[in-house]
Order: sequence, then structure tokens, then C-alpha cells
Amino acid sequence: MTPSALVVGGTGPTGPYLVRGLCQRGYRVSILHRGSHEIDEIPAEVEHIHTDPFDRDATETALGDRRFDLAIVTYGRLRDLAALLAPRVGRLVSVGGAPAYRGFMDPGRFEPAGMPTPTREDAPLVREESESKKGYSIVRTEARVFELRPDATHFRYPYVYGPRQPMPREWCIVRRMRDARPFIVVPDGGLTLCSFGYSENLAHAVLLAVDRPEVSAGQIYNCADEEVLSLRQVIEVLARALDWKGELVSMPWELALPARPLVMQPMTTHRLLDVGKIRSELGYRDVVPPAEALARTAAWLLANPPEPGGLEEVVLQDPFDYEAEDRLVRHWKAALAGLPEPGFAEEPGYTLSFEGSTLTRRRDPSRP
Repeated sequence: MTPSALVVGGTGPTGPYLVRGLCQRGYRVSILHRGSHEIDEIPAEVEHIHTDPFDRDATETALGDRRFDLAIVTYGRLRDLAALLAPRVGRLVSVGGAPAYRGFMDPGRFEPAGMPTPTREDAPLVREESESKKGYSIVRTEARVFELRPDATHFRYPYVYGPRQPMPREWCIVRRMRDARPFIVVPDGGLTLCSFGYSENLAHAVLLAVDRPEVSAGQIYNCADEEVLSLRQVIEVLARALDWKGELVSMPWELALPARPLVMQPMTTHRLLDVGKIRSELGYRDVVPPAEALARTAAWLLANPPEPGGLEEVVLQDPFDYEAEDRLVRHWKAALAGLPEPGFAEEPGYTLSFEGSTLTRRRDPSRP
């Protein structure tokens, strides 16, 4: 008998890859979603169940007495959906988020500030609602999923990039490049490292759990791109993809106001998820390298640009105030030009561990 699978969601960033992957594995697939964003990437043979996944009663009515061999929940109110689906599916796979980790939303919770780097699955979680309302809700939901189905598999997603992302951080860069801006402001050299996940890579991770039920049952996994690019490297990769020749202007975080939507947190500390567990247990590897994934994302955004001032830009909280940015960079460069020479009698070096270093300090002739 052909196994059945239900995907709650299905038309977001990772959905089409999940659906096609399940079809290729021989599943008879149904997707449950609102139906307001139908896309061509969903195979014609896939059944659409239209309802509101955030409304438990409406979802229960839409499903009736149906049962499935597998359910993958990527969207909706997971706590309610887990309770609804737990008794009627053979396997339950759910997706949550990295804000479950303590400090993800507020790195100042640690002393010194910043999350454990890299952050493993057993890192401290949000303990109280006062730490992070969103993170606390995610932690409670995870606990409820495993209370209902101890054999469930749960994934902690990072920020997802790629087509159909409702909060496309890359648009903050791509739009400026499209508009031929002469510079992009980066904070603290753009050295911040954050784990992100290209949509196809994350779907691949989830499908690996489908393939390995004997290993993944009862487990929580971080999933993200293996290769992590700094913010500066992300911009440089997009610049090559779009043939942008502008300047990256680095300034201290406290002054780099236009870069806030790019950093997506109140500090430039790192957010690195350890993906060692999913690599070792499920054999995960990136199917699309981040440089290629970013180029694809840029091309999609250029072909499907968010509406100026529309929902995506409102959520990003990027005003694209080019006049203010021009003034900021003009004043910053003037301030740098006005700094006096430090007047080192001997400039600090890079230590002799650096290949280009030379020993310039004269030895005291009185010492042996």
C-alpha cells in the first residue's frame, strides 16, 4: 500500500522541496494550508486541504477522521496541531525555531554577552517568559510535542532564506545594489557570524529524518547551512552575483543604524548553531553551497521584488532612507579624516605568527 504523508504548510520557503521529496520517496502527499498562496512548484497529484492551521477546530473539521503514515508540521499553531495529529499519524515530524535557545533574542543574557558558540542542542533554553516571550513559547511547545509523541522528531530552524521568504533579509542588500547605491553600511567590519539555512538545504535535513526513523525518533536537531558566511561575506557574494561595484563602509555598531535589519539582533555577537549532531546521525551535508544559494535568492528577489513599503519591507523595518544614509556616511568619513595621527614610535605588529611579519624591534645591546 502507498504510504500517506501530510505536510502542514507546503507553499512556504521549504514546502515545495519537502513535498517533491516525499513524492519521490513514494508517498501519497496532501498539504494542509490556507490556500492563499498556491504555487506552481507543487506537483499536480498533490492533494490540497484548505483550512487555517492556526485554528484547531477548523483544522479538525477539515481533516475529519483521516489518518496518515507521516505528518510534517512546518506551519500553524504547532502545540494544537501536535495534539490533533498525535493519535492519527504513524510518525510526527515538527519544525520550530532557534529562538528556543537562551540568549538568541537577547545575547546580553550571558556574561560576557553572546550565546555559546557554537550552540549545541543541549545548550541552555529560555527558562522564563520574561527572558523572551517568543522563545519561552517555543520551548513549551517543544515539550508538549514530546509529551504527546515521545517518538517525534523536532527541528530547530534558523533564519530561512530563499524564494518566498516573508521576511527576506537579503532584500536589504539586493535592493540597494539594484538601486545602484554607492555603498552599504556594515557594522564592526561586518564580521558577525550567524547560522542561516537555505530552504532547499533545510528541507533536505528534514527528509533525512524521514529516511532514518530508527535514528531520528525522539530527537531534536539543529539544522542550518554547514558553511557559515560572515555578514561581510554575504554582501560580497551578492555583490559578485549582481555585479555591484560599490563600497562597504564599516563603522561601529552604535553608529551603523542602516545595518540593524541585517544583524537582526541588538548586538553584533554571533549566533552559530552546531550542526554536528545532524551531520553525524543523519549524514547531513549542504546540497546547495551558500554562495550559490545566495545567488539564487538574489535572482528570485530581482524577479519577484517586494512591494515598496509593502508587508515584507514593513516586517524588515528597513526604511531604505538613502538621504539619511548619505549624511551618515559623509559625517563618518569626515570624522575619520579629522582624526590626528596616533604617532606610534613603533607601530604594533601582527605577531610573528603572521607570515608577513618582520622582526623590527631592536635588541638591547646590553643584553645577551
